[in-house]
Amino acid sequence: MTEILNILVSIVSILISIAFYTILERKFLSYIQTRKGPNKVSLLGILQPFSDAVKLFNKAMTLPSASNITMIVAFPTITFFLSLILWPTLPLSHFNIIDSSFNSLIFFVVSS
Repeated sequence: MTEILNILVSIVSILISIAFYTILERKFLSYIQTRKGPNKVSLLGILQPFSDAVKLFNKAMTLPSASNITMIVAFPTITFFLSLILWPTLPLSHFNIIDSSFNSLIFFVVSS
């Protein structure tokens, strides 16, 4: 039970850190272009990545008439979950979530 909780906490913290990395990147690029950057959503644009995520999920997809809708929805979802499966195998510190001698093999098998 605690191992599942560790994996869940690490995945959530990684996703949140990626959201704040995008805000840092947008701020940095805005200062290069001599503009203020994303500051519409909250104080200094801190909630901008979450606003972008809500906008992305609410965006309507335009589908070609002769397309397979299940493939269009399923493949990005599968790719996202495969990338989340790879995180516990990476040695990010002295404590690995999945401590195995086959971590590099698991990484290459899942990513291929």
